[in-house]
Amino acid sequence: MEARLRERANSPEHAARVDRMHQRDRMGALAFVAGLWVTILFALFTMWPLIGNGAIRVVLAVAAILVLAFNTAAILAMLRHYGDDKHFIYGLDILHLDEMRLRKRR
Repeated sequence: MEARLRERANSPEHAARVDRMHQRDRMGALAFVAGLWVTILFALFTMWPLIGNGAIRVVLAVAAILVLAFNTAAILAMLRHYGDDKHFIYGLDILHLDEMRLRKRR
């Protein structure tokens, strides 16, 4: 069984599955970043008129910028890493998923 799964790892179908999994994860990560930006900016602009102190506004704006910058950079770095190692990362997942499916059929 294990040899059969390893043989499939070199097939064009396997490469297509890896690419599909990578693309789904990529879209999910980008959707998360977009949602984060919308949420943070919504909170910032909703609270902005309620804050009378200028110093607190500056602290709030700087904190929002830092959260958005660092989280966006971290997600982009993760996507770059996943792109470089996608065949290793997703290949293992696919092999394990296929093995689980084979065991369920028995």
